[in-house]
Amino acid sequence: MLYIGVIGTGECTASEASLAEEVGREIARRKAVLICGGRRGIMEAAAKGAKEAGGLVIGILPGKSRQEGNPYLTVALATGLGDARNAVIACACDVLIAIYGGYGTLSEIGLALKMGKPVVGLFTWELVQKEKRSFAVHQARSAVEAVELAIQLA
Repeated sequence: MLYIGVIGTGECTASEASLAEEVGREIARRKAVLICGGRRGIMEAAAKGAKEAGGLVIGILPGKSRQEGNPYLTVALATGLGDARNAVIACACDVLIAIYGGYGTLSEIGLALKMGKPVVGLFTWELVQKEKRSFAVHQARSAVEAVELAIQLA
């Protein structure tokens, strides 16, 4: 079974949430597991899309209570790690899809790349390794393209 991480900000616009929901639905349609940070924003929207499509959703929460998780999680894992839980998310998945995102998302991207995990971006950070003259984040333009690319890279 493939584990796909979905990362992004805890606050998002309606159009950003719609894109994240579509990513979640596409992950569930392909019978992959969605792993996220388990809270609001992009994470909640992706979890909602996956859950409504019958998928399995795992939330890796920063605090000590499962109650902080969004209502669409199948499994809520309280870690008590705060932002350090980003390393757990990066390690637990086979590939990451970053949707928009701030510095927390950037840290997850960096951790995933350090662990050798591929990262697909949807309107997120573009990182260029100057020595290699290559992009570290594979860019996609739609939810379907992002999930298909994630599956190919995993």
